[in-house]
Amino acid sequence: MHVELTEKEKIKIMNSDDVFQVMKKVLLRENKVDQDKEHFWVICLAPNHKIINIELVVLGGLDAAVIKPMQVFRIGIMKGAVRMVLVHNHPSENLTPSEGDKDITDRLIQVGNIVGVEVVEHLIISLEGYFSFERTGLLEKLKQSKKWVPAFIEEERLRKEKEKIREQALKQGIKKGLKDGEKIGLKKGNEKGKKEGLKEGEKKGIDKGRKEEKKELAKKLKKKGYKIEEIIELSVLSKEEIEKL
Repeated sequence: MHVELTEKEKIKIMNSDDVFQVMKKVLLRENKVDQDKEHFWVICLAPNHKIINIELVVLGGLDAAVIKPMQVFRIGIMKGAVRMVLVHNHPSENLTPSEGDKDITDRLIQVGNIVGVEVVEHLIISLEGYFSFERTGLLEKLKQSKKWVPAFIEEERLRKEKEKIREQALKQGIKKGLKDGEKIGLKKGNEKGKKEGLKEGEKKGIDKGRKEEKKELAKKLKKKGYKIEEIIELSVLSKEEIEKL
């Protein structure tokens, strides 16, 4: 159900307070919406954060609303939105997010990444107040979740991350290798020795860079909670080397 807004009401959304003020008016005036049931709205935003439209996606039961990603993002895509704010109410007036609330937010964040509509906020509201996923840091935490990330996207992300680490490590290794090689060449005291030293230093630098690349990748995977067996497979380091990181 489309929520009618005047041009004056299509304001720029800069923070969670702005969202709450808009949605509070919606709650008060939509008499045809059953207030003792849970509802799920989406607010579609333009690139300048101005409201494009507000849509009631699901009218649920007394304590739950079944949300399907296709219902949510179909609206945003049709309206040309680049960002989206999720809003739902708790008829019980308890604004604490349930595990179900967190899970659907997690899922919608990941779907939004795929279709190119960023989820920038989720509010749980009542007439008296609200809970902000963004302000409390919960939104950012869910953005790091891998639960709903398709395998092919995670593999591509890891590939790009690994490639970036390799490139940085090789640059650092080659730079150091060239410097070391120059020292070796100068020590040998002739031009031929210098060239040989540079070549030897470059080789050592590349080897060192590759080793550092593997270590950096292993550190990041370890930090993200990957299992030791997965880190061994991806970084080609030994268990002992990884445990020392």
